[in-house]
Amino acid sequence: MSNALAHKKQNQVLRKNRVRAKISGTNERPRLTVTISNMHVSAQIIDDVAQKTLVAATTVGNKVKGSKTEMATFVGSEIAKKAKKAKINAVVFDRNGRQYAGRLSALAEAARKEGLEF
Repeated sequence: MSNALAHKKQNQVLRKNRVRAKISGTNERPRLTVTISNMHVSAQIIDDVAQKTLVAATTVGNKVKGSKTEMATFVGSEIAKKAKKAKINAVVFDRNGRQYAGRLSALAEAARKEGLEF
C-alpha cells in the first residue's frame, strides 16, 4: 500500500514538473497556481521573473462553509477580485499537476466570471 502511494505521489510530481517546464509567469502575464489539500484550497498569482507573490487567496482562516467545490469557487472569485485591485487582468493558469476537472475547474470558472483572463 505504501509503495502504491509513493508511486502515485511520484507521478504527480512528474506531471507538475512537466507543466512547470512550459509555464512561466511574467510581469505582463503572471502565473496563477492552485493548491488543493484535503481541507483547504489556496491560490496565488506569482511573477516568476521577480520571484514574488503578487496576490494570494485561501480558505485557511476564512469562515467558508460547504463542500470543497464551493470553497474552490470562493477562492476563485476572491483571487480575481484581488487581482483586479492589483491591476492584473490576464494570467497563465498552472494546474499544479492536477487534472482540470472538479474543484480546479470550479475555481477557474469563478475567476473567469469575475473578469480574470486565462
